[in-house]
Amino acid sequence: MPKNVKISVLMAVYNTDFQLTKRAIDSVLQQDFQDFELIIIDDGSTENDRKALLEYVEAYEEKIVYIRHRNRGQAESINRGVLNSVGEFITILDSDDEYKPYHLSTCLKEIENVDLICSTAETVVDTVEDYYVPDKNDLSKPIHLDDAVLFGTLFGHQKVFKSIDFKGGFAADSAFFERAEIEFKTKKVFQRSYIYYRNNPNSTCALLKQELLLNAN
Repeated sequence: MPKNVKISVLMAVYNTDFQLTKRAIDSVLQQDFQDFELIIIDDGSTENDRKALLEYVEAYEEKIVYIRHRNRGQAESINRGVLNSVGEFITILDSDDEYKPYHLSTCLKEIENVDLICSTAETVVDTVEDYYVPDKNDLSKPIHLDDAVLFGTLFGHQKVFKSIDFKGGFAADSAFFERAEIEFKTKKVFQRSYIYYRNNPNSTCALLKQELLLNAN
């Protein structure tokens, strides 16, 4: 039987550069709260350095679980991570982002009296425009990231994630939070302990933005 831990951190990886994935992993390993497991779900990667990733994971087997399956998308990968998690709480980290050292301990303080939180993030951008993403209700309209829901800033009780699964497609994180608001106590938290790199040209939002620009021309 796997040992119980306080927090399960889920990270889906798909063709992410190993150095970025290592940065994300290190930010979890260096948390000031250490009662966690990190579950890495390799979503059928073909281009990243799997050998380097596996060697790094093996060095921290007491903390890290590695799962691989054929490409299913981020939502399905996170769902599988939930099924394999044992933490009292569950949270997510994108493989090209990172936590500040006090992220998990801060989330634990904020979760008191609620079931699920999402927070703002410290966003790394190249231009001011990168602070905005398409509104899921009208993709032609931008909304500020502080008003959006980000996968990585979700943190909640296990029962929330095991009651509501993630659906694929754009804004799966926002849709998850909206469904949770119906069944559970939720809260938006204004803290910036999650570092969100919007200057990655291969991110989902960046690719969608390019597609929208192409369609507009």
